[in-house]
Amino acid sequence: MRSAPGIDTSPRVEATTTTAAAARAERPWGVVIALFALYFIWGSTYLAIRFALDGFPPLLMSGARFVVAGAVLYLLLRTRAPRPSAREWGASAVVGTLLVCGNACVVVAEQWVSSGVAAVAIASMPIWALIIAGLWGRWPAKLEWVGLAVGMCGVLLLQGRGDLRASPAGAVALLFSTLSWALGSMWSKRLPIPRGPIASACEMLCGGGVLLCAALIRGERFAATPGPRALASFAYLVVFGSMVAYSAYAYLLRTVKPSLATSYAYVNPVVAVGLGALFGGESFASASIGALALILAGVGIVAAQRSGP
Repeated sequence: MRSAPGIDTSPRVEATTTTAAAARAERPWGVVIALFALYFIWGSTYLAIRFALDGFPPLLMSGARFVVAGAVLYLLLRTRAPRPSAREWGASAVVGTLLVCGNACVVVAEQWVSSGVAAVAIASMPIWALIIAGLWGRWPAKLEWVGLAVGMCGVLLLQGRGDLRASPAGAVALLFSTLSWALGSMWSKRLPIPRGPIASACEMLCGGGVLLCAALIRGERFAATPGPRALASFAYLVVFGSMVAYSAYAYLLRTVKPSLATSYAYVNPVVAVGLGALFGGESFASASIGALALILAGVGIVAAQRSGP
């Protein structure tokens, strides 16, 4: 899974440069279509979450979304992948809980903040991942510290003078989201999760189950039958946000450079802000536009260093 309200597990796909180049030459349109899926679908999930909240309680919606998506994906992949061991299921439970709960925090935050502002805040996740990587001994290089400083300035601007200032609860939820997602992403590289796309299915099942238990403990229930827009948005999140986009990401990891495969991080906030303004009637403060520019600049500096020699 990756950092977007649609679940992503960064599967460890190993491919040589020669194989990747050959795949790109043979399937150029496949790469274009996969990139479009990542850019639009993961960017649009923020608005879909807002619409789904019109008929679903936040934790119940998030848990059901990932359990359904995980179950379907697991059944589709089980015939082609070995059964995960008990140890792999345990690792999937740890990583899946962190990643899925990180996504659920976005859902909780969107009760108070716009989908566009949530997307901008989540764009800072690579900055937090860089800090967490340092706790495991991989401290940033000199220019990465520059990117970290620039990105953190954007986060402070967003929280101090932008749209999050009027919603402390939303700001706290988004902070927990980025931290949980970053920790889950970095920890997944050190735990024995299953190999390949089936890891995503296992993590969604485990994390979604935890959220359903939390929703039950919290006493969440439907106040009324969800309307057509809420149901359609939920279905969109299950099928496209949690399944199609992940498959597109896994395909890109096999065929293009990592820097191109992860370029969605720069585009998703722009897509979310645009869709929120066009279809959600959302406004965006000028300070938040500046925060978006700083966060993306910081992430870009870090990504350029990590993709270099």
